[in-house]
This record gives sequence, C-alpha cells and structure tokens, in this order.
Amino acid sequence: MDGHDTCGHHGHGPAAHGPARTAELVARAERLAQDLGLQFTALRRRTLEVVAEEGRPLGAYDIAERLSAPGKRVAAVSVYRALDFLTEHGLVHRIASRNAFVPCEHGHGAGESAVFLICRSCGSVDETISAEIERSLDRTLAQAGFKPASRIVEIEGECGTCQGRQEAG
Repeated sequence: MDGHDTCGHHGHGPAAHGPARTAELVARAERLAQDLGLQFTALRRRTLEVVAEEGRPLGAYDIAERLSAPGKRVAAVSVYRALDFLTEHGLVHRIASRNAFVPCEHGHGAGESAVFLICRSCGSVDETISAEIERSLDRTLAQAGFKPASRIVEIEGECGTCQGRQEAG
C-alpha cells in the first residue's frame, strides 16, 4: 500500500454497513470489555449497534430516538455516557464538525490519527489512515511540546461519487 489505507466503511457501497459488520464490531467490544474487566452494558451495546447500522454519522439525540420505545424514552444524557465509553475505547469516533458519531471497526494504535473525509453534498464519511500525515503530525506535536488527547483530522469536500454526478450532469 502507498502509506494510506482508506477503510471506506462509513461511505458509499454495499459494505458501508450491515448486520455482519455490526456483529463483528459488537464482538470486538465484548472482547475488549472482558479483557479490561469493564461492563459492556445493554445500553452501550444497543448504542454501538445503532451507530454501526446507520450509513451516516448520527448525533446523540438521533441515537436516543432510535433506542426509545413507545412509553419508554431513552435520555440523551444516557446515550452520551454510552458514547463516552465507546469513544474512549476506540469503538466509535466523534465527528466534531457534525457533533455526530461513526463506528470504527479497526482499532487504532496508541497515538494513531484518524482522518475523516466528509462529503458536503451527500454527508458520507470515509475514514483513512495516512503514514505521511502521521509523520508530519508527530513532528509538529514534538516541536510544540504538545501531548494530544486525541488525533482526529476532519477534511470537508466532495466525495468521488458526488464529483462524478456533477461531471455527468
């Protein structure tokens, strides 16, 4: 590979979301919780399932709505607590510019950055990892003497599919 890996699971195409992907992500979460001696509660599980099943970034209120049943409302604050757990353990990522969440099926190593390519036209989010960005960011952080809590880069623009629609139209 050329130093960057595009996951593509948050964007377009048939592999973008589905039951198999959701089951794999939940199984990874269960192993992680067991290995760390943490509780993977029913709310954390369902929150992860809702985020994984969706083909686009979801906000906490959207997640709460999907988790609620007639007569049994799930509070957004409870969803935020579940999302904090899932984010802390690398199971979901927060897209700050959208205040929304997307799943992450692969674990990032300590200090690895996630680069999100966000399409302004269709709203798709693709995740990529770039060795070049990693090296540059490492140098910048070292020069600044800065220790980041997270390393997420968001780039907005237009995805290839939407660019193709404009060229065809």
